Amino acid sequence: MAVAERDPHTGYLTTGHEWNGITELNTPVPRPIYFFLITTALFALGYWILMPAWPLGVTYTRGLLGIDQRTTVEKALQEAVLDRATWTKRIEAESYEDIRSDARLMKSVRETGRALFGDNCAACHGMNAAGGPGFPSLTATSAIWGNDPDAVAETIRVGINSTHPETRTSQMLAFGRDGVLPPKDIDAVVAYVRSLSAAAGDIPPQAIDAGKTVFSANCASCHGDEGKGNKELGAPDLTDKAWIYGGDAQSIRRSIWGGRQGHMPTWEDRLSPLERKILTLYVLDLGKAGR
Repeated sequence: MAVAERDPHTGYLTTGHEWNGITELNTPVPRPIYFFLITTALFALGYWILMPAWPLGVTYTRGLLGIDQRTTVEKALQEAVLDRATWTKRIEAESYEDIRSDARLMKSVRETGRALFGDNCAACHGMNAAGGPGFPSLTATSAIWGNDPDAVAETIRVGINSTHPETRTSQMLAFGRDGVLPPKDIDAVVAYVRSLSAAAGDIPPQAIDAGKTVFSANCASCHGDEGKGNKELGAPDLTDKAWIYGGDAQSIRRSIWGGRQGHMPTWEDRLSPLERKILTLYVLDLGKAGR
């Protein structure tokens, strides 16, 4: 079939190629294709003129607009530095109460505090601050050393049983291991302590009464006559649902038998005063959310 031959069915010229009786038609390119090709070419030409595009050895064409990602990032960083300087100065100067009442400042506190907490505190207290065996929850309604801003800030600064000369110090005696109490008295105290924070239906009343007597003689000096704890001594409240080492009978017995001594490092030399204040605000905010 000749190239110039016209297909009788479509009216298009043929290319002269045929496969198994199928003739290839010389159909024109659709007009929209030309439109898109021209548009793409014009866009590319405009981009080359307006934006950085061509490498020239150690430099490149800057474009009429002079816009590139480096200048964009540098500008964003400068704005971030200025913004950070503004709100950090306010945090340094203002009181905890004023900061906590400012929604915009607290937004910055939460964003920065989350990173500080994740880098320094989450290894023990968990990313959600719920704590774990041996590490208290920071979202609980009560705090061992107090949950007011000054108390939290001081705990972060000096730590607990840490190397800081002003560290908070707390120790629970090993009543069983050191022979302070016989096993039957320990069992009685376990029953009484359980009755303080849980329903006492499964605990014999006589065991509770006996445990209360032992508790008054050996435990009340730190935990208080009603077991409410003592923030000055770091003695936890035994009447709430927050347990550091577990609130079941076996865990309570283990604590009474072997004693407890928690540890928290001092952050005074590791974090700046500003970072510690942000972390204090963040921890207080976690407790507020938990309540």
